[in-house]
Amino acid sequence: MTPADLVLHASWVLPVDPQDAVLVDHAVVIGDGRILAVLPSDTARQRYDAAREQAFPDHVLLPGFINAHTHAAMVLLRGLADDLPLMTWLQEHIWPAEQRWVCPELIRAGSRLAALEMLRGGTLCCNDMYYFPEVTAEVLAEIGMRGLIGMILLDFPTVYAEGPDQYLRLGLALHERYRGHPLIRTAFAPHAPYSVADESLTRVHALAEELGVPIHIHLHETADEITQSQRTYGLRPLRRLEGLGLLGPRLIAVHMTQVTADEIELLATTGCHVIHCPESQLKLASGFSPVARLKAAGVNVALGTDGAASNNDLDMLGELRTAALLSKGVAGSPAALPAHQALRLATLDAARALGLAEETGSLEPGKSADLIAVDLGQPETQPVYNPVSQLVYAASRSQVRQAWVAGRQLLRDGQPTGLDAAAILDEARYWGRRIAGAP
Repeated sequence: MTPADLVLHASWVLPVDPQDAVLVDHAVVIGDGRILAVLPSDTARQRYDAAREQAFPDHVLLPGFINAHTHAAMVLLRGLADDLPLMTWLQEHIWPAEQRWVCPELIRAGSRLAALEMLRGGTLCCNDMYYFPEVTAEVLAEIGMRGLIGMILLDFPTVYAEGPDQYLRLGLALHERYRGHPLIRTAFAPHAPYSVADESLTRVHALAEELGVPIHIHLHETADEITQSQRTYGLRPLRRLEGLGLLGPRLIAVHMTQVTADEIELLATTGCHVIHCPESQLKLASGFSPVARLKAAGVNVALGTDGAASNNDLDMLGELRTAALLSKGVAGSPAALPAHQALRLATLDAARALGLAEETGSLEPGKSADLIAVDLGQPETQPVYNPVSQLVYAASRSQVRQAWVAGRQLLRDGQPTGLDAAAILDEARYWGRRIAGAP
């Protein structure tokens, strides 16, 4: 018998690739933090001598969710300003609050709270864009979660940096610090075309090519963004980025609610990735990303929550349900974005967008053992005719019971194994009182 560290048995295993595969009474075999095999439970017992075995009846095993766009520490601004248009929300509420309160201590507290929330909901990896990214990277690495951490860039001074030169200097130091890290990678994160000038975007493109890292940017989020770009540059933002050389497989374009047929074709031919954030886009009335049309054209689409200040949660299971339902309404077809495709947006397609598909996003031999167990034995998800449908259309994040990253268990029976939840909540309440001006 072949030795293994851990064998996990479940009523169903969803490997995600092939995307419609549902494996009944299967097991995932883990060794040295990697998946050794996915096979029937009876066969696993015959072939592998496991140091530990765990059985999860009425559970489904699947890859951990990947939040392909968020601003983790903004959980501490959750509910601060709601029911406002994007630019009013940003310019009159969020940016002033950030200028007053953002500091490494707030980022640490917010990142810890965000990590706790994401972990409890089955999200094991996130693509983050926010100030003091070195702090968020440190928090995720300490916890054992996976992260693509944005080297933030704006053309105006903030609490984090005085201008483009300092932003890039700090970003490159972050990249160097985590070079070769097993869990943390970096991406350039210019905020948006309206907040970053051509010269800075050109520098980002050159550095991204040199270092081999992605570029993560808000793009075509609102109709006003398009109008302003045409007024200032004579071009729509996507065409402006094309002229600067940024379009290609490295580009992670977030939102893309305002797109023409020609732009969809351009995204497809250049290999750009689109991150869909349906709940934030709905709440800010930014528009509807045409997910079905993008996918039909061959564009890789992934899923993100955006920050909790505009969502107002980091619930990827809820996000993928919203994505599936909204896509049907936008496309005018109940067959648009079926459950198994929605699940893929939050797992393997997200890993592809972040450049992590060789490491995570599906349950395949050789990949990192990043997976979750969801309890479908609850009244809300019974009976189970199709576990993928139950997961997408009926399950809640509270049904995520177990989670492992690189074979290390981070969630056991719904509770984090290495986080002091009470202390994290105390920190969150402390910052909430300060920001609210309470004594």
